[in-house]
Parts: sequence; structure tokens; C-alpha cells
Amino acid sequence: MSPQKAIALEAWGDEPPDWILALADACAASSQNKVAKRLGMSATVISQTLRRKYPGDLSNLEQLVQARLMGAVVDCPALGELPLADCQAWREKAKDFLGTNSLRVRMYRACTRCPLNPKEDEK
Repeated sequence: MSPQKAIALEAWGDEPPDWILALADACAASSQNKVAKRLGMSATVISQTLRRKYPGDLSNLEQLVQARLMGAVVDCPALGELPLADCQAWREKAKDFLGTNSLRVRMYRACTRCPLNPKEDEK
């Protein structure tokens, strides 16, 4: 068992969330710094999360791990089944309306109404 997985099991108990195990496995396979960079987070956040000491909301990190490390897929109302990472990219683009092409307009409309896209006042 990797040291990262042992740390996660000690902190989270015998049955941690699957995304915590995936995060620990990814850190064991490379390094916390490389995983943090891949997720766009700091190594401190990764370390504190594995140790269950991060004081903030973990929902964003959970979604990033599911998208970028676990290959999660979602059912998009506009495009059908697609990787969660692609969904996140479209949601990011939908923050600003650009009528540059018909797909971008369609995705703006779909993403702004999608239940997977948290509204600013819900964050």
C-alpha cells in the first residue's frame, strides 16, 4: 500500500470516498505536486484533503478528480454523453456569451440552464 493511500485511509476511515482513493493513487503514481498541477490546485490543498484537514468546500476538488483522474462522464442535454472534463470546459466557456459559432451559442444556452452548472449565488 502506498504511503498516500495509508494516509487517506487513516484520515478518512476504512471506506473513504472513491475520489479520495483515486486522488491518493494518482499521487502515489507520480507526486502530489504533479497531481496538484494537473488539477489546477495547490499541493497544500491535495495534502490537506488526503489528511482530511482541508477547511474549505471539497465539492470543486471532488469534481476535478472525477473529471481528470477518474474519467467520469455526464449526460449533457445538448451533446449527449461526454466526459465530465469536457462538460467543465463548456461550463467555463458559458460564463461569457460569444456568438462566434452556432455550437458555442447552443452550448451557452444549454450550460446556463443545466443543473450540473451551479449558479453564482449557490456557490
